[in-house]
Amino acid sequence: MRLLLVEDNRTLGELLATGLTKQGFAVDWRETLEEAAEARSLVPYDAILLDLGLPDGDGLELVRQVRRERDPTPILVLTARGELGDRVAGLDLGADDYLVKPFDVAELAARCRALLRRPGACLGVILESGNVALDTASRTVTVSGAPVATPPREVALIEQLLRRAGQVVPRSSLEDHLYAMDAEVTPNALEVAVSRLRKRLTTAGADLTLRTVHGVGYALVASKGPGIAHA
Repeated sequence: MRLLLVEDNRTLGELLATGLTKQGFAVDWRETLEEAAEARSLVPYDAILLDLGLPDGDGLELVRQVRRERDPTPILVLTARGELGDRVAGLDLGADDYLVKPFDVAELAARCRALLRRPGACLGVILESGNVALDTASRTVTVSGAPVATPPREVALIEQLLRRAGQVVPRSSLEDHLYAMDAEVTPNALEVAVSRLRKRLTTAGADLTLRTVHGVGYALVASKGPGIAHA
């Protein structure tokens, strides 16, 4: 899942970006409203994490803009403003949740997952195909009910594949969800993650196969069954 973090405090921004990345999110961190608008014009985001006191204006203006565009992307406001009036104003403008500083990164990650599980958002709680399942809250992968130790990047990968199980997921779509814009990514990073996940599933006895469709992308399909459907 790809998040847009808008926070002008460099120490806090770096802490949040690093912590959320470790929780399995791809995070694009921007420091101003202008930078946030530019980022939104380039890629779609699963959620926006928004500070209010920004150098070039009030973060609530971004909330207004997003909702004027009828963009349903969940917005979680992060702010030192703890007064009831401020919280009500943000929520009335279209923000989905409010977290007052200071807070723990683990709570922020949990809030993000909760927002993304809401009706119409991008997460279900449990994703399943064959004997493979992913609990999106605990970020636990299981095969036939047995936990499979899986690093965060591979959890993010299998999540995208399970959401379109049986279909080819384009490489570009996977890279958009797995890697932030400014992440240092080697040319074969996705192939490496796919290879490791494939071996992990095979070793665990999964009845799904992670197939490569050359020049297009990847798909999770039944080891024995119909062919791949193109999304």
